[in-house]
Amino acid sequence: MLDERARTLLKALVEHYIADGQPVGSRALSKFSGLDLSPATIRNVMADLEEAGFVASPHTSAGRVPTARGYRLFVDSLLTVQTLESRQLDQMEEALHGLPANQIIANASQLLSSLTHFAGVVIAPRRASNRIRQVEFLSLSEKRILLIIVTTDGDVQNRILNSDKAYTPAELVSTANYLNQNFAGLDFEQIRQRLSSEIQQLRDDIKPLMSLALDAGDAALAENTKPCVISGERNLLDVEELSSNMKRLRELFDLFEQRSSLMRLLEVSNRAEGVQIFIGGESGIATLDECSVITAPYNVDGQVVGSVGVIGPTRMAYERVIPIVDITARLLSSALSYKNEN
Repeated sequence: MLDERARTLLKALVEHYIADGQPVGSRALSKFSGLDLSPATIRNVMADLEEAGFVASPHTSAGRVPTARGYRLFVDSLLTVQTLESRQLDQMEEALHGLPANQIIANASQLLSSLTHFAGVVIAPRRASNRIRQVEFLSLSEKRILLIIVTTDGDVQNRILNSDKAYTPAELVSTANYLNQNFAGLDFEQIRQRLSSEIQQLRDDIKPLMSLALDAGDAALAENTKPCVISGERNLLDVEELSSNMKRLRELFDLFEQRSSLMRLLEVSNRAEGVQIFIGGESGIATLDECSVITAPYNVDGQVVGSVGVIGPTRMAYERVIPIVDITARLLSSALSYKNEN
């Protein structure tokens, strides 16, 4: 256990280092800690903190920087979380309401990224299937057709079909009507199974169009249900601690691309209450050794269905990022639960 003097100096050191990224010396600590201590006393306390593993001395500087253990103590017991301004809360709420579910998820990821200037991540609810409410075909040119798909939860997807033959407007309307009248409420796999038994009843001229529509619809809705949405990865290129190590940066972008390890980490949040903070090696993912991940679960109608998170350097303004993640999760829960009721 640290005494109050050591805790005050550690808090001042972490806050000062987060603010300007430079190792913090005894003179700066004397100024920013508010304690009436001699430089010799401060150096002695810093030596004790270093021996205990809370701070470290870079080889090129007489100052000290916090370690992952120092950040952990700071976050757990020394941090004063900021309150977000009401104007900012209103903007966040506006960005997450009155939209299709998939757009709400995408906006939440972008919101986390834009507010923190790091990478925002959302694990989306897993949906067993996407059922169609309505499809429509619109002729773009002689052999190019726009397929418009509206799902039962209000999502809209567009896909361009390249056909081998030209279809008249009447044929496009007829095909859309056939799908809407016979298959509304089903997903594309169920439609495919039903059509396999009814294919002989279809006119030969619309069979190719039907096949194109099923393939494109499957692809569109599969893409629309990617369980992990990431925004703002490029923000990390502006973080000096990460961009100075190109090998680690490439590994980090590979992690974003593959996503499976990241998803497992964020899904831990689904089994916990409130905000979870993984600092450095606590994530269990070697690529994130120099990063912190802050996550929070969100729910729909009281049932936890996913989580949101921010990935950035260990030197981040935790007092700002933690409430942003927490409130985004709460607003996402509210927006999706409200949509579920309507």
